[in-house]
Amino acid sequence: MTGMDWPGLLRAGLHGLRLHPRDFWALTPAELQLMLGGGQTAQPMRRARFDDLLRAFPDIPKDDE
Repeated sequence: MTGMDWPGLLRAGLHGLRLHPRDFWALTPAELQLMLGGGQTAQPMRRARFDDLLRAFPDIPKDDE
């Protein structure tokens, strides 16, 4: 067993990406992952962005409501 979800990958490739079977099987796993949006990770939030969010959405203590 390879641990690959072949039914899911086939569904994503043939139906989601609308690939022809010959094109699907010609892809490497890395190419398929890239086409499916894999490998794109979110960058950690920087302090400046966190400060922007704090200004936009300040915590309001229940006493001040």
